[in-house]
Order: sequence, then C-alpha cells, then structure tokens
Amino acid sequence: MLASTTSAALQGIDALPVTVEANGGEKGEPRCVLVGLPDAAVKEALDRVNSSISNSGFALPRTKVTINMAPGDLKKEGASFDLPIALALLAACGNFQGSGVDDFLIAGELGLSGEVRGIRGGLAMAVLARKLGKKGIILPHDSAWEASLVEGLSVYPVKSLAETVDFLSGKHKISALIKENCPYFSSNADSFDVDFNEIKGQLNLKRAVEISVCGGHNMLIIGPPGSGKSMVAKRIPTILPIPSLDEYLEILNIFSIGGLSSSLQGEGMVRPIRTPHHTISDVGLLGGGTKPGPGEVSLAHNGVLFMDELPEFKRSALEVLRQPIEDGIVTISRSAGKITLPCQFMLVAAMNPCPCGYLGDEKNNCRCSIPQIQRYRNKISGPLLDRIDLHVEAPAVSISDLKAQRKGENSCDIRYRVSQCRELQVQRFKQINTRTKTNANMSENLVDKFCNISAANMELLSLAMDRMSLSARAYNRILKVSRTIADMGGADNIEKEHLLEAIQYRSLDRSLY
Repeated sequence: MLASTTSAALQGIDALPVTVEANGGEKGEPRCVLVGLPDAAVKEALDRVNSSISNSGFALPRTKVTINMAPGDLKKEGASFDLPIALALLAACGNFQGSGVDDFLIAGELGLSGEVRGIRGGLAMAVLARKLGKKGIILPHDSAWEASLVEGLSVYPVKSLAETVDFLSGKHKISALIKENCPYFSSNADSFDVDFNEIKGQLNLKRAVEISVCGGHNMLIIGPPGSGKSMVAKRIPTILPIPSLDEYLEILNIFSIGGLSSSLQGEGMVRPIRTPHHTISDVGLLGGGTKPGPGEVSLAHNGVLFMDELPEFKRSALEVLRQPIEDGIVTISRSAGKITLPCQFMLVAAMNPCPCGYLGDEKNNCRCSIPQIQRYRNKISGPLLDRIDLHVEAPAVSISDLKAQRKGENSCDIRYRVSQCRELQVQRFKQINTRTKTNANMSENLVDKFCNISAANMELLSLAMDRMSLSARAYNRILKVSRTIADMGGADNIEKEHLLEAIQYRSLDRSLY
C-alpha cells in the first residue's frame, strides 16, 4: 500500500516542499529502507520512528517498506521529518486511513515514547503551507505558536504521535491556534527596566543617538571609560519604534531558523538588539557553520547590532561587516550549500580614543605612545569607518552633571518623535513603490530625488569634502543624515543648519586618519 505526507526542508530562511512516500507490503526481509538524500539525523529517524510507533500502541511493519523523500536531489537535514515519516509508514501499513493527510504540511521530531518535540523553522514552513494551498499545518506544540502568525492558515499543535493519528483519523478534535493568544504578543513592548532620563549630561550624544535611530543610521561613539557609551547604547531599544507585523515576522523567522524563537516569547513586538562579545569569530558574526545558519548580523535584522570596544574585535571579523552593512544581505557559501540571509541592521559601535582610554581627557593623563595609539586606531579600517554615518565624541561627564537632581527627557517622549519621523519616511518612500523604509537605506537614485540642496549648500559641502578628504560614500551619507535632521525638524528641504550638523558628525574621519 502506498501512502504519502508533505513536509518541508529548510534552506536559508525559506522552506522547500518535501514529499515523504512510503510503500508497504513489499516482498523481502521485514525492514525499512530510507532513500532521498537524507543526512545522518534523518537516517537515524527510522530507529526513533520504530520505537515511537511501538510505544504509541501501533504495530510495527512486518514487511519490507521503502520510504522515499522527494525531490531526491535536495539534501534532507534535521529531525523534523520524524513525524511525517511515521505517519506515512503507519498509513502504508494500514494502521489508519490516511486520506486526509495530504491536506496538511507536517513536521516534528519524535521521542522514543511517541512525544512530539519542537523543531526549527516553524514559521517558514507555515508560509510554505499557505503557498501550497494546504488546509493547515501540523506542528509540535512548542513550535506551533510562531506559525499561527501567518494569515489564512490553520495551525494545529500536537504533543504525541498517537494524538496526531487520532486527529487525522477524525477520532480526536484539535482546535486551531488563535493568533491573538500568541505568547509573542503577551508582553508590553513599552515596558523597560532602563530609561533615557537616567543619563546625566551628554546632550550632544543623546541628540546624535536620536538622529541615528530616526534615520536608521550607523553610529560610532568615542569616549573615555565611564563616559556613558555603553549606558546610552543599552537604552537605544527603549526609543526604537515598534516594528510592523511584517517586520516582526522577518525577525521571528530568522530566530526560528536559528532555533532561538523561544527567546522572543513574552517580550512583545520589539526589535532585536544583539551585543556580541569582542572574542566572537567571523562565522559567529556573519553566519555559516557546517550547516549554514544565521549569525549575529542576521539576528540583528530590523534591529540594532551593538559592538562595544570595537578595536578589540578581530580585524577579520570587522572586515566581514563591510558587505552586509552596504547591501543589507549576507550570502554564505559552504560545501553543504549556499544561502542568502537578510541583515538590515543599525550598527552602534563604541570605542576608547586610545588603548588606555584617556587621550584628550582633561583630568587623566594618557599613558599611550603615538605608535600604540596608531596601532589601536588602525584596527578599524578606513572602508569600515566610511560606512558609519555618525562619529560622535562622548567626553567624560562632569561632577556638576552627575550631582544634578533634574532628570532628562524620558524614553517615551523620544520614542514618540522617532516613530513620527520613521512614519514620515515610510510614507515618502511608499509613494514611489519602493521597499525602502528609512533614510539610511536610500539608494543613490533616492538620494538624488529626496536630498536636493541649494547651490550655496553644495559649495559648502564641496569645501568640507576637500578639507576633510571625504569619499563619495561619505558624501552620500552626509546627505542622508541631513535629510533625517530636516525630517526631525519638519522641514521639506535640507537647509544650511541641517547640512552643517551632518558634516560635523564626520569630523572623526580627519582626527582618526
């Protein structure tokens, strides 16, 4: 008897359809043969499936059974094929009528007791199920909630093989999950343990942070130890605008592919902030591995990548950031395959002005020699620095500022202004049918269209370019920052004061090199 089920294989952030076929009643020694380019984890599925079938009260096949996973040229990886293999095997051996199995996309790992365990990529599989026109998708209970966010698809959570068989046989009813009850929405996204009003002084730095977040611009903060660099960076999530549902699904999908979606439950719809340690490897930052998966740059998609002590990162790790920052995608090629992942993040980096940290400080003497300072700063290449829009100095906080009782502006008020500015940009770009959402991501054509400046301001910018030896990339980034500053002020055109403020945020191009 021939039976089949539909499952999915993960490739990058997408799921590809896989048909699991089982043919029972064949002549020969009673055994199961698995074909279709399975990896080691899938080959081991037969042992898990047999034990799971036995402990779930079903009879093991007493004839030769061939199980095929099509298409044959697509490598099948992971334990998510356990459940569809078991169901196809049971249907092929006559344990239940599997006429309704083909209405669903099915995935799940089986325990020896028959328990169905969580898998990676539930959201991507749900998107595929809707694309294939399936009636619904059957997933482990632990992986089903993320799939419930896909519109127009019924998601059925299961906890055991026996429960799944009873559901498909019509003996047991399982209610489809309701999106509104999803635990990913269960927390207040406006609730944070920290607030911008806790930062004393540093008015220029706070202004630069608001500009950076409003336009999605990359930013580098330079200052001595204790000047508040990390303190400010940790509060950036409190002023980030709430992501749209489409943006959040992109975030959740990447976390799901990486097996990290459970870490987002109870957090609400918030943008991710990733803070890798400076000992991270190139693969950990960019992504890859034996089975290519997302790295920190992709996990920061639609959010923030904060790199503290930037010069302490390995030079090779810093250099791999150049292409992702520029293109918003990262392509990883390995012997196991090639995948492309999104990585549209805002880079926030912090560093000391020198190895000891006190160069230029009024109260502490710098102990570093000139060659030491040069070696320290040269760890950040010119091309990488060129891709950072704002370079901001954070001087040591004065005693009078620390003793001040009056608190600064709170995160809620700043977040409101940021959201208003972001919405302005979304509406502007929507008029020309582009997927661009922030000023930082404007193409050269969009810069020409929306960043026009007067002849007098062009002469001013040209003078700054000559004196500071800025590149063509820096030229475009100054115009983008100017557009953001103008948007924050409600101005239709870029004026002289907007341009001058944007130029002064490039001053470190001259002081560092």
